[in-house]
This record gives sequence, C-alpha cells and structure tokens, in this order.
Amino acid sequence: MLCFLQRLHSCPDLVSFMVELRTVLEIALKNTQDLHVPRPPEYYSCLVRDLEILGWNKVAYVDTGLTTVRLKAEDSCGRQHLITLKLNAKYPTEPPDCLVDFPVQFAISWMPQNSLLDIYNQFLAALESLKEFWDALDEIDGKTWVLEPENPTRSATARRIAIGNNVSVNVEVDPRHPNMLPECYFLGADHAVAPLRTKLNNNMHLWDPEISLLQNLKDLLEIEFPSRAVLEKSDFAKDCGICYAYRLDGAAPDQVCDEPRCGQPFHQACLYEWLQGLPTSRQSFNVIFGECPYCNKPLTLKSSTKKL
Repeated sequence: MLCFLQRLHSCPDLVSFMVELRTVLEIALKNTQDLHVPRPPEYYSCLVRDLEILGWNKVAYVDTGLTTVRLKAEDSCGRQHLITLKLNAKYPTEPPDCLVDFPVQFAISWMPQNSLLDIYNQFLAALESLKEFWDALDEIDGKTWVLEPENPTRSATARRIAIGNNVSVNVEVDPRHPNMLPECYFLGADHAVAPLRTKLNNNMHLWDPEISLLQNLKDLLEIEFPSRAVLEKSDFAKDCGICYAYRLDGAAPDQVCDEPRCGQPFHQACLYEWLQGLPTSRQSFNVIFGECPYCNKPLTLKSSTKKL
C-alpha cells in the first residue's frame, strides 16, 4: 500500500494522477475479486450434506467461509494423517484441490456426482498403499540416530543415518518400492567410508526384500547402527569447524577432513567460502583446491558435491 501511495504522490499533474489511480484500483480489484464472489446456496447445502454423510468425527477443521476443509484419518498402523481440501464455487461439479503430506502425487478420480466421502475413501486407500514405505522409515527413525532431516515429514523419502563419529549414510527410499535396495551415499572421510562402499558393493546380492530395510542395511554393511538407547545424538552431531554451529540454513555439516587425525566436519557452504578467501587456493570451474583450515591437509571440494 505504501508503494502505491508513493506512486500517486509522485504524479506531476492531474491526468497522470488519474491514470495511476486507475492502475492501482485495477490491481487491487484483481487481487481481491475472489473475496467478493458469493457462492450459490446450492454450494453450501451440498457441502454440509457431504460433511454429514462423511461424519463430523472425521473433520479436523472448517474455515469460516466454508471453502477449506481438513479431514483426519488413521492408517492401519495408527499413524495420524490429514488431507486439506480447497473447494471452489463450482463444487461438486469440479473437484476440490487436495493437499496431502505424501511422498508421491495424490490424484483423485472425480465425477460431479461424487462427494467428500469418495475423496476420503481414496485417501484411505492411498494411505494403505504407502504403509510399507512409512513402516520402513519409522523403524529407521525409531532405532537409529537420524541426522537429517531434523523433523521428517511423511513426504520425506531420505534419511541421513549416523554410523559413527563424522560418518553417516544417506538413504533415498523409493515410496513405491520401499523393500528394494535404496540409493545410498556415504558422508565422511575417505578412510572411513571407503570400506563401507566396498561392503555395500560386494554384498548387494544379499539384499532380501522379505526383511526390513534397516536389517538389510545392517547385513550389507556388516555393521550395527549406533543405538538410541545407549548414545545421544550429540555424540554424532558435531559442529562445523568454521561457523561453530551444527545447523546452517537447516543443513548439518556434510564435509569432513580426510586426515584420520583431524576428521573435522564442515558445512559445504562454510568450507567453500573459506577456501575461496585463501590466497593459496585455486579454482577450476566448480572445483576448488585448498587446505583444511585445521590440519592443512590438501583437499578438493566441488560446490555441488556431498563429500570431500
């Protein structure tokens, strides 16, 4: 609004003022026109009827304008889920927009004679189709120390799992095939992650889709992940050696000095900025060559990579 007033105040004459005022009013009307469009009585009667058929016990929220409805559901494992419906004035001729916390697209099948109950049933079916995916990630969340994401949503498909001091593995799980071998990459010093890569490659044929994802990872890597019952997350969540913080824009340190006696972790952004400021560093395209700020060991950093 202040910007619009300044534009009007700067007009040199009445004609330009009127032209500018018209432009401002057109923009304002365009931005608010949806607020002034009344919905037909049939819309409200149909919506209330659909809500009553569905059952008010399944309704978590309805806005005062009766344009947004949030429904709640529980899957077969007791997990709570929400679906938010954004209804336009042509409901039920046109379907509402559906917002869900899913790792895959949720597309509903809709005909004008359908109701909220049909959407709800499709929502329940989709929940069950993702059961094995959420089971796999819930086991990881409950039995290992997950470094990232800090507070995973139901749509999150990746987990960065602590293996040891400054060593972790990031697994990317396919929501449609959660029992298959996930995409894995290791983070840490080469002397620590190289044996893990070798074990993963050598034991890949042992992957068994009949057992859990977590147990498969243990078998292939021939390790036991640090237990939540014995260790604390702080044992693995080491601060960046440059900014002295663990989180930087939500990200944990993902670079580690390869010198075994050093092993200092860094945020990629911090290390890249540090190396760019050193006169002894040199850069080729997106690769920068320099030294560890702590032990002066030579290192190579790619601006888009996940490891040193």
